[in-house]
Amino acid sequence: MSGSCCTPATPGQPLEPVRFTAEGRHGIEQVRLPGGEFRMGDATGDGNPGDGETPVHAVTVAPFSIDATTVTVADFAAFADATGYRTEAEEYGFSAVFHLAMRAHPDDVMGPVPGTPWWVGVRGADWRHPAGRLSEAEPDHPVVHVSWNDAMAYCSWAGRRLPTEAEWEYASRGGLDGARYPWGDDLPQDEWRVNIWQGVFPTENTLDDGHLTTAPVRTFAPNAYGLWQTVGNVWEWCADWYAPDYYVYSPSDNPRGPLRGGARVLRGGSFLCHDSYCNRYRNSARSSNTPDSSMANAGFRTVAL
Repeated sequence: MSGSCCTPATPGQPLEPVRFTAEGRHGIEQVRLPGGEFRMGDATGDGNPGDGETPVHAVTVAPFSIDATTVTVADFAAFADATGYRTEAEEYGFSAVFHLAMRAHPDDVMGPVPGTPWWVGVRGADWRHPAGRLSEAEPDHPVVHVSWNDAMAYCSWAGRRLPTEAEWEYASRGGLDGARYPWGDDLPQDEWRVNIWQGVFPTENTLDDGHLTTAPVRTFAPNAYGLWQTVGNVWEWCADWYAPDYYVYSPSDNPRGPLRGGARVLRGGSFLCHDSYCNRYRNSARSSNTPDSSMANAGFRTVAL
């Protein structure tokens, strides 16, 4: 990478983003962050008790660079075309698609997922065909239907890694101490800043933000660090194993999650988030899934030192 680093912001004050042009295989614009201490966790009382967003605790992260956007379909295509890599959704032959977005042959529809009927197993759904084999992925949209294992394969090829949960939250906050969203505490009604669900979930979306599913990665405005859509649009895989009680015993210096577990951390929420069902389109919100799981609303962004 080329460029110079920046001076750490004082607590609660955003720093000016310093952008870099990535070199080598990974061509996504970079933002260099100086690291430092921040308060991690839910400071506004919006968290889901079972997710483990508390206690709020001081965390220090070392300097790192992070993708300004999530990895796009075009970025992932460069990796897959160069290596012949097949994602787990491609190997399994199916993935989960939101029911209103399906574009598939009737014979490809496997039926709803138990407990979450708005998710439907669809044969032929993968990162190239996000709504089913009758759909085609848009190059400037976030790549989806990628598992944690798929994201790690991309990172290995690109000389990158997934962010730790602490790095992800530090970057998403954009220097705003304790804020609910990357831009502050309020959700403006006259200016959309996030791709989430509007209307009655999961049957009616009024499309006030213009998108039923994913939006291009540079939609809306970036946060004060220059990162686009850390909340909403797609969930983002992090490096850590997930544990709901991790914040109780987490180290304060560069925490990297539990040593073992059954699921990996996801951050940021997605286009399906709605307060009636999932208010996890917030800086502190946590979720998880098994490392081999893929779905139409999860992708990733990468980091490096």
